[in-house]
Amino acid sequence: QNPDITITDNVLHFRAQGHGAKGDNIYEFEIEFLEPVEPKPVCRVTQRQLNITVQKKESNWWERLTKQEKRPLFLAPDFDRWLDESDAEMELKEKEEEKINKMKIESRVPKDPFKHLKKGYLIMYNLVQFLGFSWIFVNMTVRLFILGKDSFYDTFHTISDMMYFCQTLALMEIMNSLIGLVRSPLIPAVMQIFGRNFVLFVILGSLEEMQSKPVVFFIFYFWSITELFRYPYYMLACIGIEWKPLTWLRYTVWIPLYPLGGLAEAVCIVQSIPIFSETGKFSLGLPNPLNVTIQFPFVLQIYLIALFLGIFVNFRHLYKQRKQHLGPKKRKMK
Repeated sequence: QNPDITITDNVLHFRAQGHGAKGDNIYEFEIEFLEPVEPKPVCRVTQRQLNITVQKKESNWWERLTKQEKRPLFLAPDFDRWLDESDAEMELKEKEEEKINKMKIESRVPKDPFKHLKKGYLIMYNLVQFLGFSWIFVNMTVRLFILGKDSFYDTFHTISDMMYFCQTLALMEIMNSLIGLVRSPLIPAVMQIFGRNFVLFVILGSLEEMQSKPVVFFIFYFWSITELFRYPYYMLACIGIEWKPLTWLRYTVWIPLYPLGGLAEAVCIVQSIPIFSETGKFSLGLPNPLNVTIQFPFVLQIYLIALFLGIFVNFRHLYKQRKQHLGPKKRKMK
């Protein structure tokens, strides 16, 4: 207890109270080292033992530990940590070779002069998207508590401007993947972004009758909750930080939200089909003898099939990512 450990004139002084075979006693000793050592030892006390680390002033091989030739009776070597001169030289050589190999590998990798600029851009992009979807989520949540179900009917008119901004900005994710700025696969990003923008701009943006439907609330709400965890996760990853609760949320909340969001989008498309049939909007008449017309509702029916196929593809991709980040780590074989 309360060990008093000092080094003066190259001599280690130790004094402490401990409980031994003869009860409580004061234990003390002195060791004069063979060559100079640093005057500040590092001490670590555990329930079973006390470890004292003394650093040499010069990194060289000692003939023995103490200045006196005869080893003190209380002093015994720990052969689990013992290194003779040949072992020490081999360990030092291995460290030098490892350092040289590391330098060679680093020298082969070309330095990117725009590395910090790219990182700054990705941080700002993810931060802006996080703030945008946070505004959407908070606004919708507050309105839901205040207005209740009445907030469903004017969700589009209240939130659409910010949702337009965020989803238009999301097109940059496709460009980031194309130019190799991020390692995300291209196809899942294209399917998700174009799928959302199709619903937002083509279905909701072009039909005033759809803008007051309650399904708009659920589409926007599911989208925003998902992005609340995705964008801050990528933002922290840009600076090499991984927060485990956020990682778990990033790769878990999509499990219920992704199918629910896809279902809400499908309901929105089904509800829009009669409106497009009645108005003939986006239907294309071809100049030919048969006067064939491509009806847009038929295109929407085809899109519904593609929507569920896209959900399956993205679900499988996200599940693989979840196993990679949250699954058991495989031990490397030495």
